[in-house]
Amino acid sequence: MVLGISRRASVLLLAAAAAGAPALVAPSTAAARTAGFAASCPAAGWISQYYSQAHNGIDIASDYGTPIHAVGDGEVIVSGYVSDYGQWIRILHGDGTISEYGHMQRRDVAVGDHVTAGQQIALVGSEGQSSGPHLHLRIWGDPNASVRTDPIPYLAERGVTMPCTPGEGPGPGPAPVVHPVESGRVVSGRSADGRLELFVAGADGVHHAWQTAVNGGWSSWEALGGPGNAELAIAPNADGRLELLAINGNTFQHRYQTGPSAGWSGWEAFGGGGRDIAAGTNADGRIEVFASGPAGIFHRYQNAPSGGWSGWESAGGGPADSRIELEKSPDGRLEVFAVNGGAFQHQYQTAVNGGWSAWEDFGGGGHDLTVDHNADGRLEVFASGPVGVFHKYQTGPTGWSQWEPSGGPADAQLTSERTADGRVEVFAINDTVAMQTWQTGLNAPYSPWAEFGGGGTEVTAATNADGRIEVFGTSGSGVFHKWQTGFSTWSEWAWVTNTAGPGVN
Repeated sequence: MVLGISRRASVLLLAAAAAGAPALVAPSTAAARTAGFAASCPAAGWISQYYSQAHNGIDIASDYGTPIHAVGDGEVIVSGYVSDYGQWIRILHGDGTISEYGHMQRRDVAVGDHVTAGQQIALVGSEGQSSGPHLHLRIWGDPNASVRTDPIPYLAERGVTMPCTPGEGPGPGPAPVVHPVESGRVVSGRSADGRLELFVAGADGVHHAWQTAVNGGWSSWEALGGPGNAELAIAPNADGRLELLAINGNTFQHRYQTGPSAGWSGWEAFGGGGRDIAAGTNADGRIEVFASGPAGIFHRYQNAPSGGWSGWESAGGGPADSRIELEKSPDGRLEVFAVNGGAFQHQYQTAVNGGWSAWEDFGGGGHDLTVDHNADGRLEVFASGPVGVFHKYQTGPTGWSQWEPSGGPADAQLTSERTADGRVEVFAINDTVAMQTWQTGLNAPYSPWAEFGGGGTEVTAATNADGRIEVFGTSGSGVFHKWQTGFSTWSEWAWVTNTAGPGVN
């Protein structure tokens, strides 16, 4: 729960007004209040807390550093900091209403600035009394009233349905950075309404379970058929529909949601067989898929957002029969990392939504890899091998550190996810033990590895709509999960749906 402005903050606000800050009371004529405007989406994310008398606004949970946009044209009348609310901004709009934004990591506008709908004004943070990174959005329909207005109908009247995507709808604004989801034999993606969906590849095909409510419990397992013992990848279409891809040595198929947060199509052919796949979303919303096989790495991409697909094209080489992961640079360019037993290479887009560099050597061979991004956007790569887990990280936009040992289990399957406050956590599992390590601060070094559970065969991590990490592990007996009960405490391991589910050997 995010608390409102304290009495102390109110005193500071009054003091600022007394010192010459613009008055908060807007023109109160009926014409000013009813003129309205075409609104823009305030931020990408999920509504983690709705409006009520006790919570005068909505919370839009999102990643640390997600851009925040002005909902409409107007003048900045507050841009500052208070201890309980962190960094915050108020904008007076031409119709006499006021929008307010709280708990930011960074402010990009000052008092007196004139902003336009969709203009970036700040970055999402978790300052003040906050349980995780989010935007607290408040609306004054009548600036003279003591009770705020529910932002959801306010925005709906102006053409924006929440949750929303910046750059879509009547207001301008850039699309948010969409980071790729970890691929593997167990994958989890979040539907447009914030519920996690889980897919696991067993010998008899793919199995599916989903949260029945946002941040809630799980459905029963559903057998979907499709390729047996497959590697899986999942990515969101620009229109919010998830797309699932599955490959084994002989078959490559995909299926997709028929609408945002809706049911799924049947399986459709997507190509020949291969070793592994990864999928990511370009800055313009087009999904791009990479697949490895004995001849190297190939890729295929949507010709338009949420649209049809190109043919398969060679990616210019790459390690044969490699494990692949994708991540996204801070400027929106995709990067591909691929490792097999003898080589580790990567390539990257030379421009946003553009073509690709040649493959570059990135290190020696390994068993598995995971890639994530720091709170400041720098990429970090972890790779496992016979002597444990090593990592390598960007030192700047194009430079990389050397490989550094971190300890951890040998020849482990790896996954990573970011905590609500923006720190990277890494999870590793082999046949005897599961372990975890975490950044001790934002963009900071890592803790020693700590035991996280018994051994297994695969692992993946996802983030609930409220920011809590949920980890899924597989074994020959079935599928387990373990989740944060707070932002630093964990549940015990348990079956995902109170039943074993598919075994993964």
